[in-house]
Amino acid sequence: YFIQSNLRVTMEKLDFPSLSAKSLKRINRARYKAREELKNQTVDWFKNSYYESADTLLPPVIDTVPRVDSRTLSPEAFRSKYELPRIPIVLTHAMDEWPAMRKWTLKKFTKKYKNQAFKVGEDNRGNSVKLKMKYFKEYVACNKDDSPLYIFDENYGEHRKKKQLLGDYTVSPYFDEDLFHYVGERRRPPYRWVVFGPKRSGTSVHIDPLGTHAWNALVSGYKRWILFPTNTPRWLLKQNLPDSEAITWFKYVHPQTNDINWPSEFKPIECLQGPGEMIFVPGGWWHAVLNVSDSIAVTQNYVSSANFPSSWHKTVRGRPKLSKKWLAELRIHRPDLAKIADEVDVSQPLAEQSDSSSNGSTSSSSSSSSCSSCSDSDVDRRRKRSRSRKHRTSVSKNKNRSDSPHGDEDPKAEPRKPISQSDALRTGELLKSNQSSARDEASRKSCCSSGDKDSRKKSYRSRRERNDSYYKNQSPGRQTREETKSGRSDERSYEREERALRNGKTSRHGSVHSHRRSSSPDVKRHEMRSRDMTL
Repeated sequence: YFIQSNLRVTMEKLDFPSLSAKSLKRINRARYKAREELKNQTVDWFKNSYYESADTLLPPVIDTVPRVDSRTLSPEAFRSKYELPRIPIVLTHAMDEWPAMRKWTLKKFTKKYKNQAFKVGEDNRGNSVKLKMKYFKEYVACNKDDSPLYIFDENYGEHRKKKQLLGDYTVSPYFDEDLFHYVGERRRPPYRWVVFGPKRSGTSVHIDPLGTHAWNALVSGYKRWILFPTNTPRWLLKQNLPDSEAITWFKYVHPQTNDINWPSEFKPIECLQGPGEMIFVPGGWWHAVLNVSDSIAVTQNYVSSANFPSSWHKTVRGRPKLSKKWLAELRIHRPDLAKIADEVDVSQPLAEQSDSSSNGSTSSSSSSSSCSSCSDSDVDRRRKRSRSRKHRTSVSKNKNRSDSPHGDEDPKAEPRKPISQSDALRTGELLKSNQSSARDEASRKSCCSSGDKDSRKKSYRSRRERNDSYYKNQSPGRQTREETKSGRSDERSYEREERALRNGKTSRHGSVHSHRRSSSPDVKRHEMRSRDMTL
């Protein structure tokens, strides 16, 4: 173990020779959590040596995506020419006025947000793996990983300090219609991300969730995009690969698209996105992205009137609870779209493909899909917890009720036959006889309510005899109630009890007495003793 530990530390120092021990510890902790599937964490991160061959790994880009100058394109023309027919384009000069174009450099970003943690991946349990910006900067400067860690943070808008990033850019008027905002920020799926991608990082092939459109604005660096039509079959793109990383897909699947055997109707289009350019990706289009150099970008998914029918179809089938809330808000704010939603046949599948199981560690689809499904699942989990809590409470109440002395006793059952002292000694039921007196008390009360005087009399006498036998056995020198005093007062009290039995008079403690209390000390003492025995 000592040799292996020293070997691991030595290999890590060879990978990152300029890092301090603290930075190395934080970075490796994030690497191990983000890629737990790697068996040998020390070697498997750079076993393919893409660090040396990444520049020659792929052929040059043949740019086939149309580029349009945003200064000459109106929002109405964009919707009619590109958004409705779902044609991907690259918009130029759409970010010239953004403060992010001068603020979002790795050096300035690290200076302002150095102690803020950003999401760089997910572990096998779906938990976010985060790394502070100061450590991420050191990692980017000296990493040689085949597929490096990649900041893809969707919660920066809710963070106390990171939300200042929202003031560094503005949403273009081409994408200002966002129908999901009607359901509120808390309930809507994740829709915006700030992206820091080192060279060789990226996103494997996927479709954005819930049929949403997307735009990606690149502040610095270069990204290589490849896009496939909406009717491209899943099996053609999602092949059996060693892993789900973007560079692996570009290495094995991308060369096949240039082969003559590749179907012509599924031919992709490609482009190389540069700084200051914004790409529009229509909903339903398969796409994969590879960072050709260290890059910084911001991206956002949205639903507009153009793609509302398909987005509504996928939302109803994938997020039914969200769709109910969405439809209720649309009936208030957008009745025209609510009418369209009522006309959509959600029982029939869409013609375009869906990508419900994309799960790349740095995939935008995996991040957005997993996060978009957590809202309803968390609500369901909380509701299940509350229901189970109520169920446990009701069960405990029923259990306490059934554990009470009269809980399972049939009130109309015949009173138990009294046992003698010898039988009690022989069978060891002396202590049980005191418990059975409580059952006899319940049956006696039911007899009183039904008017069965003979049963009342028999129950009272059997209880009295058992109590006398019990106390006589516990204290052999102690006298029973008939032997206590010289008899006259006891005889009078017994007559009063017999008279009370005939008249159906009982006390609130269950002991029998006459309707007129006697003030005699002997009678009071007798009633107190009888009540104590009953309790």
